[in-house]
Amino acid sequence: SSPSNTGRSWLERLGQFFTGDPESRDDLLTIIKSAHDDGLLDIDTFGIIEGALEVAELRARDIMVPRAQMITIKLTDTPQEFLPIVIKSAHSRFPVLGEDADEMVGTLLAKDLLPLALDHSLYDHFHLKDHLRPAFVIPESKRIDSLLRDFRANRNHLAVVVNEYGGLAGLITIEDVLEQIVGEIEDEHDTDEDDFSIRDEGEGQYTLNALTPIEDFNEYFSCHLHEEDFR
Repeated sequence: SSPSNTGRSWLERLGQFFTGDPESRDDLLTIIKSAHDDGLLDIDTFGIIEGALEVAELRARDIMVPRAQMITIKLTDTPQEFLPIVIKSAHSRFPVLGEDADEMVGTLLAKDLLPLALDHSLYDHFHLKDHLRPAFVIPESKRIDSLLRDFRANRNHLAVVVNEYGGLAGLITIEDVLEQIVGEIEDEHDTDEDDFSIRDEGEGQYTLNALTPIEDFNEYFSCHLHEEDFR
């Protein structure tokens, strides 16, 4: 069909969506994909729309950084103890834990530590509890689209995720949410080495990323490890 007819066809189908038809997310995706195939949406725009629709189906548990991978600071840590952690990780925000590993007492911003870099004499008088921001705590079942609204409304960039028993389950940053919509956002600290799962080093030796899914491991090595969760 001609470009004008194609445009009218797509607009008619999109118009049907806003008048009650299509009635499902899959129908809407079909319309948007058709618009992309017809050249009315470029690949980047199509990806963003598709990502935004997928976010509506996700929960905090689906995209959170699990507890085992979190970089945290203890409330009792001294500057000599927590500054190397801050410098090595290069993160901008850190969950701070109390005596109990499940006790979230607040969030520490790296920028609040700049005075320590200028004056080491402050070490002896620096107490983390005096520099904490309130922790933003959410349940694992929190919808990601709702979380994004909360991030914007409360000006938070990090949320701590707790399980049904109130235990620490993981964390989510606003970057984690945005990456679900626009794709991977890399900065100067990201390296290609972080992306590998299994690397053949030769002579029967392999290097594995500890986060490699069991199914990928089984497929690569033709084995049958169980996929049940273990603690």
